[in-house]
Amino acid sequence: MRAEKIKPKDVDEYLSGFPKEIQKKLEELRTAIRKAAPDAKEIISYQMPAYSLNGILVYFAAYKNHIGFYPTASGIKNFKKDFVKYESSKGAVRFAIDQPLPLKLISRMVRFRVKENLEKHLQKQLKKAI
Repeated sequence: MRAEKIKPKDVDEYLSGFPKEIQKKLEELRTAIRKAAPDAKEIISYQMPAYSLNGILVYFAAYKNHIGFYPTASGIKNFKKDFVKYESSKGAVRFAIDQPLPLKLISRMVRFRVKENLEKHLQKQLKKAI
């Protein structure tokens, strides 16, 4: 899909390496993530877009036939029942490139990860205080 293997410096550069119709889907995904986690920092990690807030929340990447969404193992485990019509593994779910993205599900997953990371962060802070 990408014309050349480059290491993107930011998410805009990552997205620009794809055809316009794929860019549109990736922008929809990006917007859903940013709305669900407005305070998250947008970064490139493992050469793909990632969002961090008290640790990594989610990653995503585009491939020839699907968009991979990586909400970590806990995100997959918590939403496993929602993935009946999607191919998934321990840490990823794959959305067919020719199908609409399940943006509401993605938003719920991101909000879950925000809450989970915040709880872990607060637990660490409490341990430090003791």
